[in-house]
Amino acid sequence: MGLPQPPPRFDVNLSILFTELPLLERPAAAAAAGFTAVELWWPWPDEPTPPAAQLDALRQALSDAGTQLVGLNFYAGQLPGPDRGALSLPGPESDRFRANADLVADFAASVGCTALNALYGNRVQGVDAEEQDALALHNLVHAARAADRAGAVLLIEALNAAESPAYPVTTSAAAVALVEKVNAASGLGNARFLMDLYHLAKGGEDLHAVIDTHAALTGHVQIADNPGRGAPGSGTLDFGDLLGRLGKAGYEGWVGLEYRPSGASADSFGWRDGLRPTG
Repeated sequence: MGLPQPPPRFDVNLSILFTELPLLERPAAAAAAGFTAVELWWPWPDEPTPPAAQLDALRQALSDAGTQLVGLNFYAGQLPGPDRGALSLPGPESDRFRANADLVADFAASVGCTALNALYGNRVQGVDAEEQDALALHNLVHAARAADRAGAVLLIEALNAAESPAYPVTTSAAAVALVEKVNAASGLGNARFLMDLYHLAKGGEDLHAVIDTHAALTGHVQIADNPGRGAPGSGTLDFGDLLGRLGKAGYEGWVGLEYRPSGASADSFGWRDGLRPTG
């Protein structure tokens, strides 16, 4: 048996947990549940560049609750919903993404958020895939530069093909190859792999191999159980083993809770009491 690993640092994704509450009440609810850190998908899916008052209100809610925003998605269209990203979509969506990236960088800098996630975008019928990939690289370099101005890393993740059949980045290898391509193109070296264990498990990957191979390039981890995307313990994944292996591999960053609770969000964290990460 391996030696016990230090407990992971959990943050709560407020775009999937505590959604029974209005956005501005969720940071305080997370704090009441014992969390000091949170993350978010882009909170305004119809507004890539919302009025300053909305950003100010979110900043104040985070501050009042004493919660640190540790991860934020760039604009990605409707999430949850049919969209999976905007940066590879030609036309207005690409323009909206770039405008959002600059705004997100300013907001991230103002709240000390150090990880910004860029979802790729679905394949578009009638548009050449190489054209989409060239646009995506251009916009990812733009995002990397925006993140760099904010003192943040740019995150790139793989989704699973079963739930996102038109999304082209569906393996850890594809996501990591894209990370390396962006780093080479930007010259900044601030792109990192977002290791979402739920998506990778649902995609059939060997999670031990993913951790052992890619932990060094990982900038953030997200978890939910598989199948079902519920809380740890609701499915088949052994999070004591997986989180312990991450610790053994040298990962010391945040682990985002990105699961769908079966009831009230505040009642969904009991699994932490029995979690014992091991190597």
